[in-house]
Amino acid sequence: MLRARKYDGVVYRRAGTQIWWIRYRDRKGTARRESSQTANWEEANKKLRERLLARDANLLEVVRKGETLTYGQWADSFLENYSKPPMRAEKTHEANNRCIKHLKIAFGATRLVDITADSIDIYLRERLRDRVVVKAKLGYKQLGTVKSTTVHQEFRVLRRMLNVAVRKKLLAANPCSGVEFPVAVKGLFRPHYVPWSEQQKIESHAPQYLRNVVRIITETGLRIYKELIPMRKDQVDLQNAVVWIPDSKTPNGTAEVPLTSLAIEAFKNQMAISGAEPYLFPSDLNPTGHLKKLKTVWTKTLRRAKIPYFRIYDLRSAYATRLSAGGVADEWVTQLLRQSDAQVFKKYSQMKLRMKREALEKLNRRANEMVPTQAETLTSVPLCTEVIQ
Repeated sequence: MLRARKYDGVVYRRAGTQIWWIRYRDRKGTARRESSQTANWEEANKKLRERLLARDANLLEVVRKGETLTYGQWADSFLENYSKPPMRAEKTHEANNRCIKHLKIAFGATRLVDITADSIDIYLRERLRDRVVVKAKLGYKQLGTVKSTTVHQEFRVLRRMLNVAVRKKLLAANPCSGVEFPVAVKGLFRPHYVPWSEQQKIESHAPQYLRNVVRIITETGLRIYKELIPMRKDQVDLQNAVVWIPDSKTPNGTAEVPLTSLAIEAFKNQMAISGAEPYLFPSDLNPTGHLKKLKTVWTKTLRRAKIPYFRIYDLRSAYATRLSAGGVADEWVTQLLRQSDAQVFKKYSQMKLRMKREALEKLNRRANEMVPTQAETLTSVPLCTEVIQ
């Protein structure tokens, strides 16, 4: 049996206006009247259908709220509910705060539904022309233009914010999907696979404590600044070959991590260096604290080893890539990394392919340096397979 027309809603015009209005009833039966904000009858009918679908899905109030919500209001809600620990790490929250400070200047008073791909494009181009302003003793001074990596980070934060708004039904679609970053960006996260020969070269030019850090990360996959550097000695159980992680970036990170023989040796060496201090990596500046930063010593070590710079965090990626390339199932590697999202393997699979490609290139160069006979050509096939595996 068909419902009465009044329950389906109607589109009508008020006297003396060209704008179409819509009338419908909510789930409680209360009549609602709204302007469709358009003189096009088809667009008005489309809005009426969206209202009725939202009503039937019990999302009407959320959708209506999203149409009046400004970006500034949503930014405050996002920072409070979706950015702070334990939802995200403290450093991620700090980065979100820095980016949203600039985004609010451009979109603060704009409604979420009014943010378009074109307006985001304009914002990105203007930001790439802005100059860095720093506070000095005599006031403020301008430096060079803002780095493209900085602007790209702001774009990624905006995209994440609007993705959350879409999931909460505050937006129908994310306008960032129609935006292409206007310039080529250098310095974005590109996982670097560390071959064993390169790791040995780094260790030979590193101070002893950094040598232990490199060996531990590549053997256990620990997070550097959240798990390894603040580690206390009572968390290490060498007898049972495990280390306990009481606090991590994610809830899955809190666990016991098994140790290999190389990792045990590195832990023993570091305990001998640290002496009677409670921390595994004590600070030279603070007698009661632990080491805070590794960036300076890491950069100097790579420079001495004549290796192009890459992030020390990529050692964790190298750990996962070696496991994956060795035939360990992705589900097991995810558990060893203590990750909750299996999508993290997209970047590790890229590294594994690159590692295989480098092995093939080495074999091809070796083959071109000599004139192979038919027997040598046949025997080179299993060698290639062995290197790839």
